[in-house]
Amino acid sequence: MSKKRLHGAHVPHWKNTAGDKPEKMPTPAVVTIPMSMHIGAPAKPVVKAGDEVKVGQLIAEAGGFVSSPIYSGVSGKVKKIDDMLNSAGQRVPAVTIETDGKQELFEGIAPPKVTNLQEFLDAVKNSGVVGLGGAGFPTAVKLTVKDLSMIEAVIINGAECEPFITSDTRTMIDDADLVWQGIELLQKYLKVKRVIIGIEDNKPQCIGNFRKMCKPGCGVEVSALPAIYPQGGEKVLIYHTIGRIVPEGKLPIDVGAIVINCTTLAAVAKYIQTGIPLYEKCVTVDGSAVKKPKNVIAPIGTPLKDVFEFCGGFSSEPKKVLYGGPMMGIAVPDLEQPILKNTNAILAFNEKDAELPKETACIRCGRCIAHCPLNLAPVNIETAFRLKDAASLDILKVNLCMECGCCAFVCPANRPLVQVNKLSKAMLRNYQNEQKALEEKQKAKEKAKKEGSK
Repeated sequence: MSKKRLHGAHVPHWKNTAGDKPEKMPTPAVVTIPMSMHIGAPAKPVVKAGDEVKVGQLIAEAGGFVSSPIYSGVSGKVKKIDDMLNSAGQRVPAVTIETDGKQELFEGIAPPKVTNLQEFLDAVKNSGVVGLGGAGFPTAVKLTVKDLSMIEAVIINGAECEPFITSDTRTMIDDADLVWQGIELLQKYLKVKRVIIGIEDNKPQCIGNFRKMCKPGCGVEVSALPAIYPQGGEKVLIYHTIGRIVPEGKLPIDVGAIVINCTTLAAVAKYIQTGIPLYEKCVTVDGSAVKKPKNVIAPIGTPLKDVFEFCGGFSSEPKKVLYGGPMMGIAVPDLEQPILKNTNAILAFNEKDAELPKETACIRCGRCIAHCPLNLAPVNIETAFRLKDAASLDILKVNLCMECGCCAFVCPANRPLVQVNKLSKAMLRNYQNEQKALEEKQKAKEKAKKEGSK
């Protein structure tokens, strides 16, 4: 593999809760569980208002191939099924459950029968597990590969490179056995010959734990990666472990790789071992406005305000609250927003830390180019966007951008480069749709002309 490393940024890590074992919070009075917590089609509710439900009971089935079932993390009564406004400003269906405090486990829970590849994939789908590192892509879909010989390596993502977040670190410390069981399942059913556990070198305990598990000839290795952001980005991780570049429009499997988050893998192993589906999450709670930062285990659907209250509330009025980390996290509109399947952290910041720096004119220093892990030119993308030059955005490969935020982080002029890149993708998409429509219109004209001349 090439020793060359992709660019990135040395962001502060602030792993304040890395040494804090997760604490289970009390059952909330109400949970609101959105049907869209994953990439793809929303799940379809199989319960109705007034139904009694228990912990681990199916409340929504997958709405298609790229979808995922949803289970209740509480026992109680379904209060309503209605639309809710999510953090992306979209209205999505959600199941609201009033809890009874009993937390009775659903009687139908039992380990699935897994003796072959199809039963394994069915079990992964039925577990309700999606990408728990933040992506939210249904795991069963990712593992469904037509030709298993295409898989040259499975890369376990334990980088956790964003500041503050330590929930994956706790998985690698507290549930290392489950991660290892997940690896063995992949080796057995996907016939994987090489497994690489990628962990940033600022997590020596995690690296040491897994290296002890790696016996000679086991087909598993640990790659200690430099602690540089965005080391956990899928394309970055693939390059730094097996030296492959994922081309634009292609998937990791096209270069022989599957990347799976360590917590995702542990959740799959837990389901196959116990039959307990994904219904709760370990979430890092931190930020300058949080009184007692900690790692918390909460039922999916728990309002953020309840999680913050479990952490002692706020030391000062929060001016910004995020799902995820400060580099790629999403701001939430209110504290009624729920814990989702792919929520790995919730961060609350005081006024000083939430205030955006003043934007000034670009000084053409080129730092955004020097630090982009995918060798893009954000400064040129910004110029093309402001000129509404969609054709140039295509040439500049804006769709390759992973929106990691390195460009904006290093910019001395505080330009909102990552936001511009997001808007540029939308501009390019509209342009391409318009071009396609024009081409189809032209073809229809030519066809009509030909038919008229006969």
